[in-house]
Amino acid sequence: MSTRTERLEQLLAPALSHQALPAAVVHPCDEASLHGALLARERGLITPILVGPEAKMRAVAERHGLDLRGLEIIDVPHSHAAADRAVALAREGRVELLMKGSLHTDELMGAVLASATGLRTDHHVSHVFYMDVPLYPKPLILTDAAINIEPSLEEKVHILQNAIDFAIALGITTPQVAILAAVETVNPRMRATLDAAVLCKMADRGQIRGGIVDGPLAFDNAISVEAAERKGICSAVAGHADILLAPDIESANMLAKQLEYLADAITAGVVVGARVPIILTSRADSAETRLASAAIAVRYAQHRSRAKSTLHS
Repeated sequence: MSTRTERLEQLLAPALSHQALPAAVVHPCDEASLHGALLARERGLITPILVGPEAKMRAVAERHGLDLRGLEIIDVPHSHAAADRAVALAREGRVELLMKGSLHTDELMGAVLASATGLRTDHHVSHVFYMDVPLYPKPLILTDAAINIEPSLEEKVHILQNAIDFAIALGITTPQVAILAAVETVNPRMRATLDAAVLCKMADRGQIRGGIVDGPLAFDNAISVEAAERKGICSAVAGHADILLAPDIESANMLAKQLEYLADAITAGVVVGARVPIILTSRADSAETRLASAAIAVRYAQHRSRAKSTLHS
């Protein structure tokens, strides 16, 4: 089995051949968020613009021996102003990525989703986790663990399509999608199973495109062929899932953290569906996780840029 360092390098490698992308780093006022941005710069992933209280950021850098020389710094008084200014930079086309620092997610997303000044598109915004789990033979994408709290069926359609498009952007040609629930049969008293059945039929009819969708599937059946066989489940997805769609933010968030802390998964978090990808990690996450998230966001952004160029050529 590869070491964690080797696995991280394998995750970073596809992004390192691309040109560094300009990124607004929003309120990086603690060691992990500032160090993560600087690591991403050192590896040639991003060209960071630090947006936040300059004195506070410089104090953090000095305290932890971090070098800010050569970086553009936009001095604003507090985290709310940092979120607004970073979003403005994206609207102006000065940056191609946003990177969350040490502010709350709802504060950053409030600026992103502001109707008049934000980064809304005709897509619904959602969060995806790209996960390298040592005991699983391929990357695993989990959604939505950070943005949509208790998504409706309509919202799940958008979340699922975002995840499929994200997987395709990262080179998974036809993603296999498991719609998670506690059981693998449709139960009228369990909304997650009803939603799963509808989503599968919508995929059959072309209303959700690009992936092979099945559900409801319990977590064990989604990722284990043996578990699916023991339960007599006949499915192209069971045991081979590329994408896991969780019923709600609580189940997705707990599953992501269990894989990270108990299964040694390397995680990368990105918000998709806005004008630019947003590197979104927990304030408790390490600089390594922020570096991994930057690499995945760069790959996704580069794919979008190529697709847009092809469309306009």
